[in-house]
Amino acid sequence: MIRIGPAGWKYEDWEGVVYPKPAPRGFDPLAYLAEYFTTVEINTSYYGPPQPAAARRWVSSVSSHPEFRFTAKLFHSFTHERKPAPEDERNFKEGIAPIAEAGRLGAILIQFPWSFKNDPEDRRYLWQLQARFREYPLVVEVRHNSWITGEILDAFAELGLGLCNIDQPIFGRSVRPSSHATSTVGYVRLHGRNYQTWFSREANIRERYDYRYSHAELEPWVARIRRIADDAEDTYAITNNHNLGKATVNALELKAFLGGAPVKVPPRLIDSYPDLRGIADQSVPRQATLPITRQE
Repeated sequence: MIRIGPAGWKYEDWEGVVYPKPAPRGFDPLAYLAEYFTTVEINTSYYGPPQPAAARRWVSSVSSHPEFRFTAKLFHSFTHERKPAPEDERNFKEGIAPIAEAGRLGAILIQFPWSFKNDPEDRRYLWQLQARFREYPLVVEVRHNSWITGEILDAFAELGLGLCNIDQPIFGRSVRPSSHATSTVGYVRLHGRNYQTWFSREANIRERYDYRYSHAELEPWVARIRRIADDAEDTYAITNNHNLGKATVNALELKAFLGGAPVKVPPRLIDSYPDLRGIADQSVPRQATLPITRQE
């Protein structure tokens, strides 16, 4: 199973680009995306543990799509500050529980910054973190290539930790594109290749992820995703280049290239990116996908 989708779904700049504007009364963007994708990565969980009530609404939003799964980023207090408050673990687990109990949780993504390197202290911290969250399928994203060694990959496999294969701007010892599968969960994240703003302190988050992959740039990733899927039970391909809906554009292109067939494309997105007509399933009436309203 290869599941493809964007990182996040609630962006103001997607209104009128990915989503209809004005939106119909009761419009539910998550339910809307579930018509086109089989996964979405929850990125709000990076900024704070999910609220259980919100998690239950998310599960309800995708209830008509049995193959849909969520992945969720671990709260940044565990990964970037590495000084979680005493209640952070409990709150995160309580927040994610409705998704896990519904059988909708594909993985927890433990995303570390470039400064997290393969040294004794950081390795010890990662092994401890794995023990704290071992009840979930775990995937680790590292940005520094000191982690990409045979010894570490073997350790990941022994612990059942998935390795996130990433596409990012390459500077010095940045992690390069790969196709590793160290657990039953395969994972890919495409961040874009915006070299000008990747490490810029002045750039805002939209500028950093303002990048659209060309077909030629996606082609090697199609081959890598297939190799990962050969070795994993579940594989997730997440597009994180979210500015102005480019993540949905590239996710749909990946879906079409991997499936070798046209795909259903959101009508508004075709208006925003007309070249998507080249992969769009023309047998799907444009109006058939609207509206998607919140499920109670």
